[in-house]
Amino acid sequence: MNEFTAENQKVSPSMYMIRRGVATGFPIVLGYLPVAITYGVLAKQAGMSLLELTLMSALVFAGAAQFMAVNMIAVGTGVIEIIAATFVLNFRHFVMSFSFINRLRGLNLKWKAPLSLGLTDESFAVTSLHTKEAKMEKGALFYTAIILTAYLSWVLGSMLGGLLGEIIPERLSQSMGVALYALFIGLLVPSVKKDRRIGLIAILAMLINFICVELGMSTGWAIVAATVLGGMSGIFLIKEESP
Repeated sequence: MNEFTAENQKVSPSMYMIRRGVATGFPIVLGYLPVAITYGVLAKQAGMSLLELTLMSALVFAGAAQFMAVNMIAVGTGVIEIIAATFVLNFRHFVMSFSFINRLRGLNLKWKAPLSLGLTDESFAVTSLHTKEAKMEKGALFYTAIILTAYLSWVLGSMLGGLLGEIIPERLSQSMGVALYALFIGLLVPSVKKDRRIGLIAILAMLINFICVELGMSTGWAIVAATVLGGMSGIFLIKEESP
């Protein structure tokens, strides 16, 4: 007797998997909502309309990239520079997608392709801990529910932040600008604790960005150059030890 019939004899396999997916993805919602609201407030402060900031969340769906894009919009960066910078920052999604497809071999390709488009760092981590569902009946619905739960919370949270950005005092909304730096510091610190060389890479990237700006390069292209060159330095600074 499989897990479904043992626990939920009165519920269809599809509904059972959807419910499990929503429950599994709910912790992601708790983490996304405050960050998405902050993004919405900052995007509104940067001059984006409610429709624009909501569409960015709906079409881009990448928190760190959206925060960076909003910051670049605020300083008047061009469209091409923003697209290039967010592409470089999100390049890791190619690796995550390949890993996702490889781990969930029990799923049909028609499910893998659209699901990989909805992957984020958080949903990737959660789905990586639940690989057995790929072999269960209607297992694809489990992963769909996780990703849609995270996606909807991010989009709705962004919209809510945009609405709040119209009514909260300007001084308060400006103070939320520190969230951008807190976000990246929060992503960096745990990695630095594991390996201090990662901190060195971050410092090199900052120095490259500073030098590029001083040499007259635009803010957007300076960020792109710092991201690419800083990341490439990791090839030499971080090497896997031989077994």
